[in-house]
Amino acid sequence: MKDAIIIGKRYEVLSKIGAGGMADVYKGHDTKLDRNVAIKVLKKEYREDANFVDKFISEAQSAAGLMHPNIVNVYDVGEDRGLYYMVMELVEGITLKDYIRKKGKLSHPETVSIAIQVCNGLGAAHAAGIVHRDIKPHNIIISKDGKVKVTDFGIAKAITSETVTTNAMGSVHYTSPEQARGGYSDAKSDIYSMGITLFEMVTGRVPFDGDSTVSVAMKHIQEDITLPTVYAPDLPYSLEQIILKCTQKNVERRYKNVDELIKDLKHSLIDPEGHFVAIAPEGTAETILINMDDMNNIRRRYGGRKPKREEVYVQEDEELEEDEDLEEIEDEEDDYEEAFDDDYPRKSNRRRKGGAAVNPGMSKLVKILTAVVGAIILLILIFMLLKAAGLFKGGTGDLNEDQNTEELEGMIDVPNLLGLTKEEAERKLAAYDLVLSVKAGRESEQYEEGQISEQTPAEGKKVEAGSTVEVVLSTGLIGAEIEIPDISGMSEDQAKKALKELGFEAVTSDYLFDPDIDEGDAIGTQPSAHSKATKKTPIIVQISKGVEKFEVPNVSGQDRSAAESALKNAGFQVSVKEEFSDSVESGKVISQSPSGGKKADDGSSVEIVVSKGKEKVTIPNVGWMTESEATSTLQGLGLNVSVVRQNDSTVSSGLCIETNPYQGQSVDKGTTVTLYVSTGPAATPTPDPGTQQQQQTTGGTTG
Repeated sequence: MKDAIIIGKRYEVLSKIGAGGMADVYKGHDTKLDRNVAIKVLKKEYREDANFVDKFISEAQSAAGLMHPNIVNVYDVGEDRGLYYMVMELVEGITLKDYIRKKGKLSHPETVSIAIQVCNGLGAAHAAGIVHRDIKPHNIIISKDGKVKVTDFGIAKAITSETVTTNAMGSVHYTSPEQARGGYSDAKSDIYSMGITLFEMVTGRVPFDGDSTVSVAMKHIQEDITLPTVYAPDLPYSLEQIILKCTQKNVERRYKNVDELIKDLKHSLIDPEGHFVAIAPEGTAETILINMDDMNNIRRRYGGRKPKREEVYVQEDEELEEDEDLEEIEDEEDDYEEAFDDDYPRKSNRRRKGGAAVNPGMSKLVKILTAVVGAIILLILIFMLLKAAGLFKGGTGDLNEDQNTEELEGMIDVPNLLGLTKEEAERKLAAYDLVLSVKAGRESEQYEEGQISEQTPAEGKKVEAGSTVEVVLSTGLIGAEIEIPDISGMSEDQAKKALKELGFEAVTSDYLFDPDIDEGDAIGTQPSAHSKATKKTPIIVQISKGVEKFEVPNVSGQDRSAAESALKNAGFQVSVKEEFSDSVESGKVISQSPSGGKKADDGSSVEIVVSKGKEKVTIPNVGWMTESEATSTLQGLGLNVSVVRQNDSTVSSGLCIETNPYQGQSVDKGTTVTLYVSTGPAATPTPDPGTQQQQQTTGGTTG
């Protein structure tokens, strides 16, 4: 088994979970606080850039002060043996980029819900003086419990033109025009990137793409985004306007802050087709010319060679005379550069030849427009004079009027259908020999549900017999409130169906642990049951995940007291059973149920078996037993038996004399006991025949 890798003397690296353009990400464990974390380690090419490292550490330390539910919190930043790392909250989930790839396009309520959470996180950062500068779906994580979190605070600001390499292609699709030019960026740059992210959520694509990072950056600076409804025709008007306001080239035309953006996003849920998004009128022309310094900066920032002057401006001007000298043309180019370069100081006293302060091309254009307007006014005056003199009466004019009159004879005036039900309108149109067609249904400011709120053609219009009148049926008054039903105990599908049948359009699910509600059944709603909400209000159905289960710690082999503490700290009850064990030391845990690593209900009981050590046995009295009886008795107590046979004149042969250890002694079960078995008295020596006869003779003499 390999030794554990420890960073910063406290973070154990467990496994690699991802890689980005600038860093590799590992799952780790904070050994001091006993929690899992994400460890982001800078790649080698960034570790060698001292300027980047300084900015990285500085910004990461600032980001570490941000604590917000919609931000992936930064816990620590440091350096260990040449590795620069950032320790962050570990969020298990999916990036918004992958979520968009998976779903293709997101719905209006889902998009707004995600965007509000992202903006809440950004708002907290902006309030702390921290600008993200790299907002994109890749840096937005949707956790398994539905929380949306913004990550990579502290890395984005450290990026410079010298350090952007592999990260550039992904980020350039979301970068603001001022960032693309390498100019000053602030909170409004994040709002621009948020707008591009919103565009991708509702369309499934980015607004600007190209073969190189430079071409994409140029589009951010010079081109307006395509209307999102081109790719998502059903997109509500209000959300499209929010996206357009976020992505204005001029920072002054964007939202002032994310609070204003959040306000409009919430309003969009209530009034999707409303005209409440205010975009300031344009003050300058659409086209933006890029000066040489900006162009060089863009190429350095996103890769590529230094451009030549002729590559920056490809411009045809029919008004330029062939005899104009090169110096004057270059002076005009310089003037254009100054006019559109935000970072270049304007020189109001700069004048071209002849002392004129106005661009010659613009002066000619103004003269031409003046002449055209004058000609149009003159034609209008001539027409009015001729008409007043009667020169346009009679002739073909009278014929056309007669023909129109004949065509209108026999036509039918469309009746007023507003406020009628579908059935009432059908009966009314039948009397006029007209046909009803229901085109759509939407909320109305005036008409109740089921009433006609719009009709085409309008009342009084003349149509031919048999023509179709298209109508819109009201689905209810705009902003009308409905009582939310009690769906507790229903299945998830039943609960959602009940809410949608009442007209609620944004119904989503959230999953919570609840020991009192069966898994899969509804707990309740947010807003709560019996409260009132509009059809556009997002309704969250809370679904039970049952009793929350926790991982049981592995305490096998631990001392009893340590094992009990570990299990109780993890939220479990403990029951103890003691057993003898030949292999586990007395006082230590032999086994547990459930075993370590298994999941169990919070507060449930875990049984541990604690060793009492080896079992003790008292040696019984087996004296005067036969060998087989004594052996059986000792073995029945778990003892091993070794037999030694010896002469004994006091104990009959085949009977037990004694044991070693002696009777009454306490020994470990499994101890070998020596059993001494009698073979009877020792054999008597046979007397010599001669000696025996002499003894008898002697005895006889004595007698």
